[in-house]
Amino acid sequence: QVAALGTSQVAALTAAQVAAMTTADVKALSTDQIGALGTAQIAALTTAQAAALGTDQVGALSTAQLVAMTTADLKALSTADIAALSTAQVAALTNAQVANLTTAQVAALTTDQIGALTTGQIANLTTAEAAALSTTQLGALSTGQIAALTTADVKALSTTQVAALSTDQVIALTTAQVANLTTAQVAALGTAQIGA
Repeated sequence: QVAALGTSQVAALTAAQVAAMTTADVKALSTDQIGALGTAQIAALTTAQAAALGTDQVGALSTAQLVAMTTADLKALSTADIAALSTAQVAALTNAQVANLTTAQVAALTTDQIGALTTGQIANLTTAEAAALSTTQLGALSTGQIAALTTADVKALSTTQVAALSTDQVIALTTAQVANLTTAQVAALGTAQIGA
């Protein structure tokens, strides 16, 4: 029955009414209805409701709506939902939201999405999230993004990840990052990378 509501009616729902909707009702909302929800209504979604959202619905969220999602709700999104986010949506995520993504969600990010992450978001990646990046994802990081990784994040990279860094990315490493490389990571660097 919720699916029969017009966008103005959906916009008029209180946060409490939205939180009381069943997951089936949430799944039935059209992308237009999702777009009509206010940030307070989005913030009121339960984790079960967030998990029920489809990729089209998640893609229809404005950046303001996405930022309004709680970290728990964002964590409840499927990897397919995360992979369907636009680069603008990814760039709009708060640092706290990025830090609370699951490793599976981070691994699901496309190279375009990785490239859209701000240096502030990169700096807020957890060591587990940094370790979850594929070599392809790491390759998509700009030199500025590489320099924004925390020393703990750099130390958490596998030797395979370190070996995959481009010479430009190695040049971008800060002195603090280099000082925190493990001996195994240094050994994994190629001659071209070391010569950089």
